[in-house]
Amino acid sequence: MHRSARALVLVEGASDRAALLALAARQGRDLEDEQVDIVDLGGATNVGRFLEDLASEGRRPRLAGMYDAPEERYFRRGLERGGHGPVPDRARLEELGFFACEPDLEGELIRALGTSVVEGVIEEQGELSSWHILQRQPAQLSRSVEDQLHRFLGTRSGRKETYARLLVEALDPDRLPPPLDAVLRQV
Repeated sequence: MHRSARALVLVEGASDRAALLALAARQGRDLEDEQVDIVDLGGATNVGRFLEDLASEGRRPRLAGMYDAPEERYFRRGLERGGHGPVPDRARLEELGFFACEPDLEGELIRALGTSVVEGVIEEQGELSSWHILQRQPAQLSRSVEDQLHRFLGTRSGRKETYARLLVEALDPDRLPPPLDAVLRQV
């Protein structure tokens, strides 16, 4: 859809896209109707090429984005390559509508929900025994529950995307992770 979109939200991957689509739905927004496309870049390193291609097409949709904090440099350089001027720091990224997840989407969601709510979502999915097995692994014993949950969400293909949607659906509307809330407000 992005060729006809009035606004594009650039994200690193499928779980980010799933989370934002779920949040938009919870807010009663129909992004397709609003001509807003959430673009899964397939990794932060692809943002520069995407923005260069967009600029070469002569299109100027409204842009916004969300990224994992450790990947910030790719978004800064990518926006510069795409013709958005110097992007020396996070403040400039935010001015341009791009927001960091600390350290990533899963960290934001775990923090916003709390561990007991995340564990409840895991239980609802019938994965409580898998969760407990991971917790008992020697490499996990000294880690915090938050770190264990983070690891659990990334251990199986497709799990991050599935849980991104489920965890957003479990959010209290008054406790939205700031980057998710901010990026949708941009478009």
